[in-house]
Amino acid sequence: MRSNDKRVLNLKKLFEQRYKEGYFITKRGEESPADKNKKYVVDLVNLGKWLISWHSQRPNIAYSETKIFDKYFEQLFKREYDPENVQALNSWMQETIKSWNSTNPFGLNESLLAMKSYVPYHALYAVSQFFAIASGCPDRVPSPKVTYQQVTEANTVERIVGMAASCLNVAIETAANDQSSSSKIFSPQNWIKTKTCLSGIKTAVMTQLAMLPTFQGGKELKEALMIPKEAFEYRWEAD
Repeated sequence: MRSNDKRVLNLKKLFEQRYKEGYFITKRGEESPADKNKKYVVDLVNLGKWLISWHSQRPNIAYSETKIFDKYFEQLFKREYDPENVQALNSWMQETIKSWNSTNPFGLNESLLAMKSYVPYHALYAVSQFFAIASGCPDRVPSPKVTYQQVTEANTVERIVGMAASCLNVAIETAANDQSSSSKIFSPQNWIKTKTCLSGIKTAVMTQLAMLPTFQGGKELKEALMIPKEAFEYRWEAD
């Protein structure tokens, strides 16, 4: 129902002008032309989930397309959005989602691995938190294009995605242990939809950043996560 919204159509136009090899899908069931580069293909539904996870810092509601394209549509799509930010979010998610398979390269907790329709958005949130906390802007949100460009130049994209996965593991295991100690049954499916899980992820990010300088290359990696203050903005309200 939003495919013909003027803001969506403008977003599609800007993205395809910037990336001639790319394509912006606006209609459900639509396929990109065969001559387009899959790395530069973006689906409107996915973009809504990325925006609410990164800019609104609410990956716990990214599963709900109804909320994104009804309740929060005006907040998420009211501004003219930089196509380079769109592609940066696309690239971050492509790097993240490729680890959600049976080979499990980052050693994800089995419950996290099973929740593929939920958890990758929490990983995207964790990535944004690494930059915000390392740069001394814990209450702000970094520019996606600035983050991706900087770590691409430093050749640390995969390592940061792996660190985000590690933080998810720590957060869910801590939450499960807290529940078991109080004799309550822990439900990963319920936990992943709460704000409590976000504070757990943020705490894990802070801890991992504090430990970085003790690891080989840790100092350089932490420096790669530090971006200028002007590359941050306030969170987009979503709840």
